[in-house]
Amino acid sequence: MGMNLVTVKTFDSYFSANIFLTKLHAEGIECYLKDEYTVTLDPILSNAIGGIKLVVKAADESWVKELLERYELDYINAATCPECSNNNFTYITKPGATNYLTAMFTWIFSSYAVAPYYVYHCENCGYECERLPEKIEEEQID
Repeated sequence: MGMNLVTVKTFDSYFSANIFLTKLHAEGIECYLKDEYTVTLDPILSNAIGGIKLVVKAADESWVKELLERYELDYINAATCPECSNNNFTYITKPGATNYLTAMFTWIFSSYAVAPYYVYHCENCGYECERLPEKIEEEQID
């Protein structure tokens, strides 16, 4: 009898995938990365195969999704905006015609759609970045 496995999250980055994998292993959760080596060796294939997949037992799915949400929230709350010193970031699809047109045309003219471009957006001042900035320590402010 085989084990029922489900994908709970996908990644474009080897580093992000392994950070989450390590955190889940520390919680005692049995989990795996699927297509990790393919995406790492040839990143262009990431969209075609759906990225690196974090896979867990179906029985652990709801618990793991709760943990992943908590990890993501902790990650976002640890960032400080370099423009306004706020830490109110959200992860959004980058607005813009190029992003939408690329996704639409690849979906129409190919067998897969290119993933939309995401950014972290400061809700306070509108600053956007691909990776969250480091938290500003109290000593740096003085």
